[in-house]
Amino acid sequence: MRECAEDRDEEEEALDDWFIESLKTYTDLHVYQLEHATRVLEWTSGRTVCVAGFSSSKNEILELSLPLRLLAEQNKGLCAERDFKVVHGGFSEAPIHSLKHIPGTRFAVSSDGQSSSLLLWDLGGDDSDVIRRTGQIDIKCESLVGGQEQSRGERGAEWGRGRKMAAPPSRCSEPKILHGATTNDVQLTDINTTKQLYRIQACAVSEPLSCLQFLSEGVFVCGSVNGSVLEVDSRSPAPPTCHPAPLPSDSTAWSMDVCGGGLVVRSRASGHTVVSDLRKMDSRLAQAQVTASDGKNRGSLNVTWAPALQHHIALSGVNGLVQIYNTSLWGAELQPAHAQFEHRGHVVSSHEDDVITTSHAWHPERPRTLLSAASDASVHVWDWNHQSESSK
Repeated sequence: MRECAEDRDEEEEALDDWFIESLKTYTDLHVYQLEHATRVLEWTSGRTVCVAGFSSSKNEILELSLPLRLLAEQNKGLCAERDFKVVHGGFSEAPIHSLKHIPGTRFAVSSDGQSSSLLLWDLGGDDSDVIRRTGQIDIKCESLVGGQEQSRGERGAEWGRGRKMAAPPSRCSEPKILHGATTNDVQLTDINTTKQLYRIQACAVSEPLSCLQFLSEGVFVCGSVNGSVLEVDSRSPAPPTCHPAPLPSDSTAWSMDVCGGGLVVRSRASGHTVVSDLRKMDSRLAQAQVTASDGKNRGSLNVTWAPALQHHIALSGVNGLVQIYNTSLWGAELQPAHAQFEHRGHVVSSHEDDVITTSHAWHPERPRTLLSAASDASVHVWDWNHQSESSK
């Protein structure tokens, strides 16, 4: 009993120390507690974000508005509202492992990580606060089994897990979704008709995907867990351009992201992180050995470019931290790199011993504002003070 009391005292002391430190290191910090943990942090506007549960039972899907105090440009002290607010909500009978909002619409598409179907959602509007399911996309794969097209429903649990999705960067005449689980089954589907608009040409070796991302309406990239990158123009009959992994493959999966300028960042849990340019993928612009993991690797690494802060990336997913790195400080030769900033809020405020971040997302317009979610069902939105960045 005495040891438990001492542990609680140490935890409370660490939380108090972090809270005092946060007054200097954060411009804004807001905390929200969901009923269940989420892997989804999907922006629907600069002021609203979707979250959703991924448990085996019934799951909430919510659209939350950011705290008004965070959004206030001036006189924040006069704005008392510090909480997230639910603006639209609904329920899903299936877990939601990933969700993608279609820009310029109130449509969203979700994957349950288990079946060979994608679910379609109406996120509601001014006349309704209900998020409702409107249909589904049943996906078929052209497999040469008996010379006939075969649905992969029989292998749904294995095939659907880790299915990636991407939406065009701006509103199209017809809403569409790009999706795939491996480099051989990437498809573009019309959401209104659920008809297949494009299917990638088969590669010699099929690899699980780590990333799908549009560069323009007709051009996209596919990143695989082995570190290779496919560059695809859906308007051309030419086969995809394949770029090999930056390092020989091992048992560690690569996470990847591409920024609008064509820079590719690839990182794996061992900490080796490489920046390349799509126009010259045979060379490395920069690389570094980061401290992304504490060695336990309890989750999946997630790396993302900042959309409004040049050269910056965020890493999370293998422990309870979200780390920010400035890649402009890296060189072509491999060197250790220190995080410019670490968000430790999920670790110090959680009652779980091994809390991990389940997702993070940069704000699409605010340079240093991020959302992060953790396995204890906490959601944080934070804006770090650049004067607190590490000078190491």
